[in-house]
Amino acid sequence: MIGKRIRLERIIDRKTNRTVIAPMDHGVSIGPVRGIVNMSETIDNIRNGGANAVLMHKGIVEQGHRGYGSDIGLIVHLSASTSLSPDPNNKVLVTSVEKAIQLGADAVSVHVNIGSETEAEMLMELGEIAETCSQWGVPLLAMMYPRGQKIKNEHDVDLVKHAARVGSELGVDIVKTNYTGSPETFKEVVDGAIVPVVIAGGPKIETDKELLEMVRDSLEVGGAGVAFGRNLFQAKAPGKITRAISEVVHNDMSVEDALKILD
Repeated sequence: MIGKRIRLERIIDRKTNRTVIAPMDHGVSIGPVRGIVNMSETIDNIRNGGANAVLMHKGIVEQGHRGYGSDIGLIVHLSASTSLSPDPNNKVLVTSVEKAIQLGADAVSVHVNIGSETEAEMLMELGEIAETCSQWGVPLLAMMYPRGQKIKNEHDVDLVKHAARVGSELGVDIVKTNYTGSPETFKEVVDGAIVPVVIAGGPKIETDKELLEMVRDSLEVGGAGVAFGRNLFQAKAPGKITRAISEVVHNDMSVEDALKILD
């Protein structure tokens, strides 16, 4: 489908088949935390750092996406929950593919927690969104996590590769999920997912070296890049860490050389 292919090229680099995505949907889930208060400034830093796309909720798009400077891909997030909810794992749809298209989105995203009490509802919504995206030629990124009362380890390879495979089975174009801790185990996730897999950053990682090593390790076994939020917008220098990660992802820069960018 030519429309979807054109839009995917704004999210995934055509030469490397990899991507650097900066999710900034945290204002709904945990509030206006440091780094996403001044959205225009943050997006400008991320864009100048070489990220391929930003991900955000519909109401924030006008706060700093394409009003100035160079362009950057836009992914509109369709689902949400807050940390104040009795069940934060229950993600519900808060907008539509059609609204995202009106906003100029290049892709949309949904969040599904495999193993949660409301897994069935989220899977049903994922399937419906995938069909709508196919109809309109809009790429779909799914945040697929093993998460719920029975899930003891969200990074367990068997659970992560199952969650990732569910996404591709139901028609998503890109899966975002947890890194499993080693290249050997993450290769199982990549091989089983079929579609491109990008790694989540999760809570802010302690050192830049650890972060870059995780990126490098995921790429070496076929990962398609990263979707990092707090590890980018809460960094001391968001533009520099984005640039360092972008160089590793798109130019196969070594971790040692990437760290020099931060100096």
